Order: sequence, then C-alpha cells, then structure tokens
Amino acid sequence: MAEQPILLEAKNIIKDYGSGPVLNEVSLQIHKGEVIVLIGPSGCGKSTFLRCMNGLESIQSGQILLDGEVITEGKTDWPKVRQKIGMVFQNYELFPHMSVIDNIVLGPVKVQGRDKKEVIKEAEKLLERVGLLEKKDAFPRQLSGGQKQRVAIVRALILKPEILLFDEVTAALDPEMVREVLDVILELASEEYTMLIVTHEMQFARAVADKIVFIDGGKIVESGEPEKFFTQPETDRARRFLNTFIYAK
Repeated sequence: MAEQPILLEAKNIIKDYGSGPVLNEVSLQIHKGEVIVLIGPSGCGKSTFLRCMNGLESIQSGQILLDGEVITEGKTDWPKVRQKIGMVFQNYELFPHMSVIDNIVLGPVKVQGRDKKEVIKEAEKLLERVGLLEKKDAFPRQLSGGQKQRVAIVRALILKPEILLFDEVTAALDPEMVREVLDVILELASEEYTMLIVTHEMQFARAVADKIVFIDGGKIVESGEPEKFFTQPETDRARRFLNTFIYAK
C-alpha cells in the first residue's frame, strides 16, 4: 500500500520563551489518515508544539508546512489556515452566552460564509452522532464537562479540517466523563481522520495511535508503533516514564 501524502510537517522547530528552548529542533511528519499521539512528562513541550503547529505560538526557528507549503514565513493568513488545522482545547473554549447549536454554526457561517440552514442541518447530524442532539438548545453551563468537550469536537469537525489537534482534551474532566470523549476520538480514528493528539491517557494512546511520539525536555526522545513502544521501549528514559503508569497490556 502506497504511503499517504504528508499533510502537516514540522522541520527543526525551536521555541524559546527566553529562558532556554521549550522545543529544541523538533521535527515531525503527519501523513493523511494517520493518528500520532504525543506523550511525555508535564512541561516537556507537548502542548506548546501543538500550539505552534496551529499558529497560536510563534517559533524562533524552523518551518511548519501544510500540504507542502511553508506557513511560518511571510504573512500567513492564520484564520484561513486554522480552518484546515482544527484544534480542540483542554478547557472547551465554548462561548457561555451562546447555545450549543449557535456555538457550532458560528465559525462555518461567519468565517467560511456557508449557508446557515445547511450548517444547522450538518451540526444536528454531528450532534446526533456524539449523542447530544437533545442538547442543541442548551447553554454550556447546563452541560457536563464531557458534554462540553463533545460539543467542542463537533465545533471543530464542522469546519471540515484536514487535520485535528487535540490538546489534553480529558485533563479537565472527572474520571467518569473521560470515556465518553475518548470514544468519540476512537470513532474518528476508525474513519481515518488525520489527528495529532496530546494525552496522559496511556491506554487510550495505545489503542488509538498509529505512532507514539515520546517527548522530554523539548526533544523527541523516541517514536514508533504503539505495541513496540509500550512493550519494548528503546530508551531508558521512555522505560522510566512508562513505569510511572499502570496500563493494560
């Protein structure tokens, strides 16, 4: 089977806030239909890397390419780029004064200029898919954390991005709500959505990933297929990291 084209690529990314690099020459390729999961200790640069890939953080050196085109040089139209690189955040980022359906349709109508009636129909189908159609007229304050995160995923999906970035989307959830969100992402993976995921959920990472990328100290320490990484990590640092977790083998 021929290798799928590269959708998003980082080349030698350096990100420095002034006290030393948070990302130190990080390079990564994400192919169409691929699910890459970034893992590593807190503060290692995982979330910063995601934000750089989406233009939410500037970089000091290196390049980011989308569909083979450099997007970190010149005057990049980041709002347009973010229609192709969707992102779901840890804390939902829903507008509290707007209903679920209005939160979802705002971007496609205002940014993409799509017909509102058609967008509403699509939004309702997506809400039904994640089990939240009956909540379409509710406000964020009336939803559980897991429900808010599923709405945030629908809001990202409706823009029809080429790739989805997930930044610790279960970190703010109570344990019983984690599963409902992870199940949605697992379903997207089964449909070959291209995704780059940051998570501390090791069982989930092992189940969803095509490739695990282990980051520590702003560098990629090790990467590879999930089963090999979790059963036979190549580096001592990865072994020590995995020993801090209990996960199903």
